[in-house]
Amino acid sequence: MPKVFVPTSGPEEWKHLLTKPDLHWKRGRSARSTAYSWEAANALPGEIETLLETCPQFNSESPELLAAFPEWKVPLPGGDRDSQSDVFALVRCGTQTLAVAIEAKVSETFGPTVAEWLVNASDGKKERLAYLCERLGLDQNGIGALRYQLFHRTVSAIIERDRFGMDVAAMIVHSFSQTHEWIDDYQAFVRILGGSGERGVLDCVQLPDGQPLHLGWATGDAQFLEA
Repeated sequence: MPKVFVPTSGPEEWKHLLTKPDLHWKRGRSARSTAYSWEAANALPGEIETLLETCPQFNSESPELLAAFPEWKVPLPGGDRDSQSDVFALVRCGTQTLAVAIEAKVSETFGPTVAEWLVNASDGKKERLAYLCERLGLDQNGIGALRYQLFHRTVSAIIERDRFGMDVAAMIVHSFSQTHEWIDDYQAFVRILGGSGERGVLDCVQLPDGQPLHLGWATGDAQFLEA
């Protein structure tokens, strides 16, 4: 990950950051919809701002986007494949600062379950899963049916909270599906952490380090499916 960044001049500049731009940069897909949504707002998209405002911890303070980084990569133990958030955002809510990992979706799934990901697992995979569970305070038993992507995306927010010296970590699914496809997978993950998983509510659960973790599902504006 480079250390020097420059502002974008528009959503099309997000395309070259994708691992497979020709495959993923299409109208109606999450990468393109997310880029156009965030660039149009030039701040937090309204649905994410509203979600953050539901949290009592922030005292109804209006959230302010400090910086947003498309396709942000966070190294994890147990291999050389990073966790790549669609957007990583630094946000201020009153006196609180947040490190927010955004997982964008339309109809795309959250990928393999933990059990599927672990088939013929290398030592590196086993090391990574142990690390993810440790950061989240979860036992490895009973998580096989949950989606692996949600584990590493959430932990990437915790890692960056520490690295940037922020107060709070958050993982938000920014879904442009108007029928909320795959929300059941998100809800199953949030509930095992002790949250409700209810759409439009920013859950707050406690991490093993004693710090709060926020989890939310925000429904994106349908107009950006046609962008």
